[in-house]
Amino acid sequence: MPMELTQSRIQKIWLPNDNRPALPRRSCGPQLANSPTVIVMVGLPARGKTYISKKLTRYLNWIGVPTKVFNVGEYRREAVKHYSSYDFFRPDNEEAMKVRRQCALAALRDVKLYLTEEAGQIAVFDATNTTRERRGMILNFAKENGFKVFFIESVCNDPTVVASNVREVKLSSPDYRDCNSADAMEDFMKRINCYQASYQPLDPDDYDRELSLIKVIDVGRRFLVNRVQDHIQSRIVYYLMNIHVQPRTIYLCRHGESEFNLKGKIGGDSGLSNRGKKFARALNKFVEEQNLKDLKVWTSQLKRTIQTAEALQLPYEQWKALNEIDAGVCEEMTYEEIREQHPEEFALRDQDKYYYRYPSGESYQDLVQRLEPVIMELERQENVLVICHQAVMRCLLAYFLDKSADEMPYLKCPLHTVLKLTPVAYGCRVESISLNIEAVNTHRDRPENMSTSQKLS
Repeated sequence: MPMELTQSRIQKIWLPNDNRPALPRRSCGPQLANSPTVIVMVGLPARGKTYISKKLTRYLNWIGVPTKVFNVGEYRREAVKHYSSYDFFRPDNEEAMKVRRQCALAALRDVKLYLTEEAGQIAVFDATNTTRERRGMILNFAKENGFKVFFIESVCNDPTVVASNVREVKLSSPDYRDCNSADAMEDFMKRINCYQASYQPLDPDDYDRELSLIKVIDVGRRFLVNRVQDHIQSRIVYYLMNIHVQPRTIYLCRHGESEFNLKGKIGGDSGLSNRGKKFARALNKFVEEQNLKDLKVWTSQLKRTIQTAEALQLPYEQWKALNEIDAGVCEEMTYEEIREQHPEEFALRDQDKYYYRYPSGESYQDLVQRLEPVIMELERQENVLVICHQAVMRCLLAYFLDKSADEMPYLKCPLHTVLKLTPVAYGCRVESISLNIEAVNTHRDRPENMSTSQKLS
């Protein structure tokens, strides 16, 4: 007999009508085939391993794959409260070698806990892991626990890049809190030399030919990929091949105020209000003042973003992926009308705004999947202005600012305001610039106390 199915009211997906326990919510994202994965970073100090770890983790969490970084350096700082000098990293310092091994084992214990008991799917083991002995220990750990392993080795022999990385990131490390820059620089370079003597790079042609890995060479100038095992590893490889570290600025803003904004209606394809047209002109002046080289401008395929871009007198590219969230049967309605005509849907959306899917429409989760190609292209580009919509801007902002799925639908993205995003060492600096053109407020705060009638199971 055909199995009876029930449609979930929030996500509008079909589920078996039986007593089996529901799958964890995050399982709606991209799935790992079979087992959790440990990503193992490899490389000498100051090669961008932590930068890659944090950036990759931000991306994987954004697409719905629960991921966490385990930085062994942090375990070492916890175990050894006061760092004295590079002597701690000398291979002949037996006492220190014991401490470092214990720190690695402590981190692996936490990796196991995260992947087996805390619903994690990917753990990033961020350490130098420069010897075959250490990597063998990690492989044995993974085999014992049924985890897949994917290695990411960052190789860079350009002394100017290494020195720049040390200056930008390492000198501000807690290890050098009470140290002047010149002494810290000298000590760190000696620390690198301690690893150099015993460094055994990954060898995909012979010793490591059975391992799944990617070598990132000279900050993305070249890549070497070996034995990708599954869909998620292929996405990791694709992502790493798209990111770069060149200085750039990303500007995010919404279209100018629309006629539907004035009426409190969501969705639709209305044109700009008079104040919206004023904002478009002000945006043109703002862009000119920024004096940016080769600025790319992207819009959605909806009238209000295109009208806003037209005022810039610059070429622009239309992306269907940047269209506003599809409100389905609620398109072109006010929230009051939705509350009256679809009271259950109104309450369900307030209950779980990220996963809620409008009937015949989309959820924020759907929107993230639709926007992934936009993020990939943004990572490849230099200076870009994205003129988009409230829900779309929230999703993009959540990626750059590492916001959770729970926070994403409530990020404030007011009309007539430009957000200037500047990537920095381990994150993104954001500056909010109001162009001083009045507009309606379209933000709805997270409901604090839902009424009993709204608390639908």
